[in-house]
Amino acid sequence: MIFHPHQAFKALALTAFSLFFLNLHTSGTILKYVNPDYAWLSLCAAYLFFFLVFIQFFRLWSPKNKHIPSCKHDCHHHSRRKYISYSVLTFPLVTGFLLPPQTLNATIAAQKGAGLLLQTENKSLPSEHEEIAVDRKEVQQAEFDQRISALERSRVIHLTDGVFEPYYERINADPHKYNGRTLKMTGFVFKEKSLQTNQLILSRFLITHCVADASLIGFLAEFDRAAHLKQDMWVEIEGTLSVTSYKGISIPVVNITSWKEIAEPKEPYVYPLYIKLAFTHHNASFS
Repeated sequence: MIFHPHQAFKALALTAFSLFFLNLHTSGTILKYVNPDYAWLSLCAAYLFFFLVFIQFFRLWSPKNKHIPSCKHDCHHHSRRKYISYSVLTFPLVTGFLLPPQTLNATIAAQKGAGLLLQTENKSLPSEHEEIAVDRKEVQQAEFDQRISALERSRVIHLTDGVFEPYYERINADPHKYNGRTLKMTGFVFKEKSLQTNQLILSRFLITHCVADASLIGFLAEFDRAAHLKQDMWVEIEGTLSVTSYKGISIPVVNITSWKEIAEPKEPYVYPLYIKLAFTHHNASFS
């Protein structure tokens, strides 16, 4: 029997990938990469890799009398290409195991060009979350209406993770409607160069599928100790909503009345909330 080292390497690489994905799930760090509703895909990949390891096991050895074609002048080229492919395969494993996952922060927001200007440009766009809901965090229409009704009638708005995105959209789209109400929320500090010393943006990253499509959302906040809060600091605040003008557009601003520094949440990101579509046999329609 002839042992094939390159087949053994493939088996080890597949095993490492499987263990890497399983470790992400058991440690909970998978939430730093993808929307929880899509985490099952990486778990399926882990089991698929284990299955491929089983298949690969039968390729480790071959009979001695099995004909092996001569490589001639193509041997060197084939060997070089093989080592390049091995390097490409190994790199994500090494970085994945050795480099701890990092939460998206103000530095990433700045690199993405995120900020108040981008938010004000996009705030008037109609939301598609109420139209299509496929493989997303879904709620029934009645539950969604109940949450929005709570926003409309409450004098104290709690911006919890479960309602962060729809509440943010509505407050940002019509800030005058919520003028004078109390807002409670948590977020990290993001400061733009264009802001005054008493201003900051209290931010969260909105993840639709994975961190690659992350977008920064948040509220402009004002208070006298804003200059003392460091970039990326996580805080829990309470304040009063009012309206200000930024680049000629009316936007909501939170006048902070109380705050405290907190540790980074276990789930630092927020996710879109979609309405589950209900179809009947008689009158299902598509727009």
